[in-house]
Amino acid sequence: MPNTSMHPNTSVSAEDNSKIWWPSPAKINLFLHVCSQFENGYHELQTLFQLLDYCDEIGTQFNLSGEISLANNIEGVKFEDNLIVKAATELLPYRRDDSYGVKLFVRKRIPMGGGLGGGSSNAATVLVALNHLWKCELNTKQLLTIALRLGADVPVFVNGMSAFAEGVGETLISVSIPETFYLVVTPKVHISTASVFGHPDLPRNTPKIDFSNYQFKETRNDCEKLVSNTHPEVANLLQWLVHYAPSRMTGTGASVFAQFSSKKDAENVLKQLPNGVSGFVAKGIDSSPLHSVLTQADAKLC
Repeated sequence: MPNTSMHPNTSVSAEDNSKIWWPSPAKINLFLHVCSQFENGYHELQTLFQLLDYCDEIGTQFNLSGEISLANNIEGVKFEDNLIVKAATELLPYRRDDSYGVKLFVRKRIPMGGGLGGGSSNAATVLVALNHLWKCELNTKQLLTIALRLGADVPVFVNGMSAFAEGVGETLISVSIPETFYLVVTPKVHISTASVFGHPDLPRNTPKIDFSNYQFKETRNDCEKLVSNTHPEVANLLQWLVHYAPSRMTGTGASVFAQFSSKKDAENVLKQLPNGVSGFVAKGIDSSPLHSVLTQADAKLC
């Protein structure tokens, strides 16, 4: 990822309170292997994060209130428990000026609770955006350390590249993945990530792979069988999708995806979705669109 520290001659004034919209992309896990469990309860994983060109948007409006405010909080979630508020709060000690504040806005498109990384991506976008606006001058390594405190999926979005990941998700190797289109489908069911990783039937001894030998068909999602057994909606959707293209669950679900070589083929299947599910077609991308917006914002404020 390009250095996300503040441009050295950027200037933000009290009058410069225009809203900037920052993309916050979705991801899918092309595979997810659970290799072991650490003594602290966390799991050692191997996964391949594929970024998608399907995004939420985070709006930032700089001000000199010294405070964080939120235009649209998630219903039922306390302000201080909102992940983007937590991300902004993490950067408060690093502001060049304690008077720097921000109002945050969210435009949601990514389904919540589907294993598509929407909340993690939103938090990462806030970290990158406020590092810029508040002149924190943190480099990528420092931001990644903060990101991991917020959640295992947050670092890949801060890094901003599709990546092979190990550990709890903090060890990232950026990769280039051949252009593929994905039909991503979400049934009307909520799956708790904590309940999946805490379930005694979850496999925890999958041998590690050498990523240089990666092939989709030789991998799997270790959470998929467990989730399919406990949530027939997911199992039924996977069985339906596999008739059209190679398919798999992402993360701990409930969203599943199918791979297509053309956008038209994916859109044709989208039109045939069963009742009770929602979906979208997206292209896999190697680099987050957040990069280009960061460059544009830098140019605007110079």
